[in-house]
Amino acid sequence: MSAEQSGRRLDTPRPNRRLSFNLDSDVIGVYAERIARFLGTGRYLAIQTVIVIVWVALNLIAVSWRWDPYPFILLNLAFSTQAAYAAPLILLAQNRQENRDKVALDEDRMRAAQTKADTEFLARELAAVRLAVGDTVTRDYLRKEFDDLLTELTDRLRVNDLDRPVGDDDDEVTRTS
Repeated sequence: MSAEQSGRRLDTPRPNRRLSFNLDSDVIGVYAERIARFLGTGRYLAIQTVIVIVWVALNLIAVSWRWDPYPFILLNLAFSTQAAYAAPLILLAQNRQENRDKVALDEDRMRAAQTKADTEFLARELAAVRLAVGDTVTRDYLRKEFDDLLTELTDRLRVNDLDRPVGDDDDEVTRTS
């Protein structure tokens, strides 16, 4: 019987028939971070130091309880097992932190770009307002113009008064009446 006749083709992979666990990576990651944070504390180091001192003391002093004689092979096995689990947990926690840092960095970049765009928009708007205000007449500008006109009119009246003979004002009054 050929592979085609049996329903299986050689160019397609077989379905995975192994048992698979459906573990939520976020749950594992949260616990890994908790453990990694605890492993990096002084409290953990103090607890571990006390356990090692008690372990060695009991194996050296208590002759009847010697479950791990002098080279302390069982203690070394415990440390090796702890290291075998601690290293991947710490790496997993670091990877999750790195992913959070990437997301935060992307958000910071987007926020910075938005802030820059907003700042540029406001600068353009402010420039437009300055141009518009520059074209409008202000109270000080009007006062100065009126003062200049008043000065000019006053000067003209003085010049006209100097050019006119003294008796002309009386003739003007009599002509109009």
